[in-house]
Amino acid sequence: MFCLVLLFEIINGNKAPENSMQYMVSLQSKFGFHLCGGFLIREDVVVTAAHCDELEPYQILVGSHNLKGSNRRLIKIQSRCKHPDYKTVGLGNDIMLLKLSEKVPLNNIIKTIPLPKPWIYLKDNQICSVAGWGKTLNSHDVDDLQVVNVSIINPKGDSGGPLVCDGKAVGVVSFNRNANCNYPDAPNVYTDISKYLPWINNVTERGKLLSQS
Repeated sequence: MFCLVLLFEIINGNKAPENSMQYMVSLQSKFGFHLCGGFLIREDVVVTAAHCDELEPYQILVGSHNLKGSNRRLIKIQSRCKHPDYKTVGLGNDIMLLKLSEKVPLNNIIKTIPLPKPWIYLKDNQICSVAGWGKTLNSHDVDDLQVVNVSIINPKGDSGGPLVCDGKAVGVVSFNRNANCNYPDAPNVYTDISKYLPWINNVTERGKLLSQS
């Protein structure tokens, strides 16, 4: 069970600036409903949380911070590959790779995000960020991507979205207490991506990204 378990401290949360976090994707149903967050690590590969598979994502939205924006692009998910040791959220290994049906054209609107080294050292009170289209503190769903700086944990990110430190995706949003992030004394839990690099490389580089749902 490789997790980053850190107490959160809310600093501020706002609409993500234009031309930022261009690796973010929205996992969506066949009918266009937002289900989970995710992030591009390759033109045709997205990382998200394994428990998002239970929602049966059909496609991703990429290229827009707004779920209804004019620049958005929808791409079908070809296959899903959960970590083989994942059983249920809370027991670890909450990570999944999505193979897209086509490559996303990388440009000044859409970019990938690098993964960390096989080791990470997060300093006390280090400022990182999490983003997503999940509920805000007033419990309203939002169409615009929201981002918050945290030290080290965040209350707004969608499941599957990245914890970003120093420009690298170091964690995947996994779970918190009763799906409620507003607990001052309880940690949010992120899957530690650095511990899964061999698995990610094996699946993506050797063409083993097959559906294991």
